[in-house]
Amino acid sequence: MKELVCICCPRGCRLHVDETADYAVTGNSCPRGAAYGHDECVAPTRVVTSTVAVAGGVYPRCPVKTAAPVPKEKIFAVMAALDGLEISAPVALGQVIVPNVADTGISFIATRSLSRD
Repeated sequence: MKELVCICCPRGCRLHVDETADYAVTGNSCPRGAAYGHDECVAPTRVVTSTVAVAGGVYPRCPVKTAAPVPKEKIFAVMAALDGLEISAPVALGQVIVPNVADTGISFIATRSLSRD
């Protein structure tokens, strides 16, 4: 039996996931908690956030995130795609910075707009 705290809402339900019973979840107050508990044990994913260097912008770095959660085992490969990357201003909110990062089918996108300096 695996114990988790659900992060789907501020309630923070204490979940119990029975790995021997096809990952049955108890302790959840809503269906989202059951889905979270199951997915966290079967195929955990995370949204990855970081920053990239910006040439010619009003700020030297731009915050970015993955457009969707990526498999937890690919996080290091996803982050490696940002190593040494420099983009040019202007940058638009939601602009794709790295498409199909680490062959996940998910892109890094800008989470703020940056104008030129």
